[in-house]
Amino acid sequence: MRTTRRVFLELEDGTRLAGSSFGHFGQASGEVVFSTGMTGYVESLTDPSFRGQILVMTYPLIGNYGVPDKAEVDRFESDRIQVAGLVVARAHDDASHAGAARSMPEWLASEEIPGVEGIDTRHLTLRLREHGTMLGRILPAEVPLAELAPMFDPNRIDVVSTVTVKEPWSGVGSQGSGIGGRKRVILVDCGVKRSIRRELLARGVEVRQVPSNWDYTGEPFDGILVSNGPGNPEQCPTTIEVLRRAMALGRPILGICLGTQLMALAAGARTYKLRYGHRGQNQPCRESGSDRCRLTSQNHGYAVDARTLPDDWQVWFTNINDGSVEGIRHKRRPFAGVQFHPEASPGPLDSRDLFDRFVESL
Repeated sequence: MRTTRRVFLELEDGTRLAGSSFGHFGQASGEVVFSTGMTGYVESLTDPSFRGQILVMTYPLIGNYGVPDKAEVDRFESDRIQVAGLVVARAHDDASHAGAARSMPEWLASEEIPGVEGIDTRHLTLRLREHGTMLGRILPAEVPLAELAPMFDPNRIDVVSTVTVKEPWSGVGSQGSGIGGRKRVILVDCGVKRSIRRELLARGVEVRQVPSNWDYTGEPFDGILVSNGPGNPEQCPTTIEVLRRAMALGRPILGICLGTQLMALAAGARTYKLRYGHRGQNQPCRESGSDRCRLTSQNHGYAVDARTLPDDWQVWFTNINDGSVEGIRHKRRPFAGVQFHPEASPGPLDSRDLFDRFVESL
């Protein structure tokens, strides 16, 4: 049994919500966001796109199937928990699954990530929807005023630099699929999920994973994939400039999530901050010029402003819920990007074909 210790979630507008601590008993600060996923908390908590954020899970019970052993790398999207803190209605202490190695609270405690349970997450989510995402902090009840952590805004710094690889990494996929042969893909790591790299390797390509600020334009390659990642895309000027020069080479480029926003900025368009973002596994996206809709997994707080797209670009996918841009593509060149996650992990696998299309275009 856990010892109940009182903590608060404090929002930047002065709202204080009382709850109980689980995981690490300590402070955390960041942007407070919510996700509607019912499962997949292991994948979500290790997703680098959540770096610098306090994650609110809307599903009322989180942790019920425990956490697998780190050896099961398919379940972990990076080598650590990326969220600054976790807020749930109820955190489950059991590890009631044959593959579980420990409970979720034990996992958070081992990586010193504070959690809060017992908060009305429905009320909190409605507040974030009405007022937009806010900065916040998790505070133990007895912390003296002088020791309070300041509110941290991950959108005001280059948070991508904290999650990208420091040195290039190379790997070669199996020939099993027969789709890609030995084509070479530059994977621009802005906080890439491991499952994206796995999808490329599974299609038989050679992957060269490079830091977000790496100049790869002088290297041999057949295509570029610009990955997902955290924060404000405008905080990545070097990545944008290199991508702009790479576009002049005319080789296939695929952007995923943040990568799509960076592609838009490199093309001369603008991005903007969504009111409360898209985070979950059930976002409906319609393909332009058709009635086809994909249910998608998403995790982003910024979007491309369709009105600023140059004439030679077009909207590819649109979010049915709010009409925001979910995909863009060039009218003549092999450049395309989607805001959703075709690799899912967690979420529906409806869009894995986008990796096939990309590899076939190399």
